Amino acid sequence: MVPGATTLARSRSGIIADALTQGCTTGHPAAQRPTGERFEAARERASADGMTLIKPVSETTLYAPIKRFLERHGFEVKGEICGCDIVGLAPGEPPLVVVTELKLSFSLELLLQAVERTRSSDIVYVAVPATRRGRDQDRRVHRLCRLLGLGLLAVDLRLGTVTVLAEPAPYRPRPNLPQRRRLVAEHRRRKGDPTQGGLTRQPIMTAYRQRTIACAQAMREGPKRPRDLRGLAKDAGAILLRNVYGWFERVEKGLYALSESGRLAIGESEKRSSPTPEQEAA
Repeated sequence: MVPGATTLARSRSGIIADALTQGCTTGHPAAQRPTGERFEAARERASADGMTLIKPVSETTLYAPIKRFLERHGFEVKGEICGCDIVGLAPGEPPLVVVTELKLSFSLELLLQAVERTRSSDIVYVAVPATRRGRDQDRRVHRLCRLLGLGLLAVDLRLGTVTVLAEPAPYRPRPNLPQRRRLVAEHRRRKGDPTQGGLTRQPIMTAYRQRTIACAQAMREGPKRPRDLRGLAKDAGAILLRNVYGWFERVEKGLYALSESGRLAIGESEKRSSPTPEQEAA
């Protein structure tokens, strides 16, 4: 952390816990999926040493435990903010910004991604599923994270618990203030927490998309002028003019109607708006 940031983080959020360094220093060997008797034997061995053969199929399975963990320490948490899997803001001005990147395994790409996030946030964690003999338990990995200024979190998917394996270290690069401002602005403008962290290959419900949907829903009653929609979106005029998603049609100068593709998109959006079990648990 930056000088003094540890004290700030402890006093304002209490998030930084003592690093846990127990565990073996070798990576867990990769193995083919066992079948038949081999599966039963492997399951018994896994049960004996506390491991599980059930692996997460998506990074979103890590989202709910991490969100609960950060919220318990006073952060308001939302997923998929400006390319970051999880962003949390602590009360205050300027807010304390924590970013967490989710991955199913520890990798160089995860470290590179996390190092980039240090330019626009106060605290950066990487989160991976907990193992008994994986990279998350390697003390050399813990030291590497500290050297890079990163924290390391392990998520026990069986218990839904989060363990702090490494705290962020003093190293800090030159801050990226514009990116930091974008993170804070997007977090504050976005209503609720509509997108789980770790989501891929699906549209992200950004604050801009939320405002566009609000305008489109109001236009189902009939054509509207930008001034009619400013109560829903201050930039309603720009939204209608730019027509990023192709949902609007200009009827005449200054008057817009909802296109057929817009009606279909709004219908699909409303179907997806009901919370998932993971979001309800969070």
